[in-house]
Amino acid sequence: MDDKTQIAAIENVPPSFGMVSCMPNPFNPTTVLSYKLQVASSVSLTVFDIQGREVAMLVDGYREAGVHEATFDASNLASGIYLYSLSAGDFSASGKMVLMK
Repeated sequence: MDDKTQIAAIENVPPSFGMVSCMPNPFNPTTVLSYKLQVASSVSLTVFDIQGREVAMLVDGYREAGVHEATFDASNLASGIYLYSLSAGDFSASGKMVLMK
């Protein structure tokens, strides 16, 4: 790897962990959840219904540092509010999204 490639790889590492977005929101029937990892980590990204029941496990495993995306397909679910939960190392975040059919 040359110096330019190393610099590009370093520049692509986000300065912090975090949820970047859930686009679109409201959605029908799919949405893309984006998240960023400052360092490689074991990641869990789960979607729950409003009663707290797990409806989808989008990510469950090790991911490299950088920005990642996961698609949530709610074709078989009812309209309503859904919650997502992201955990990566010591970082955790959650949010809501609205499915409108």
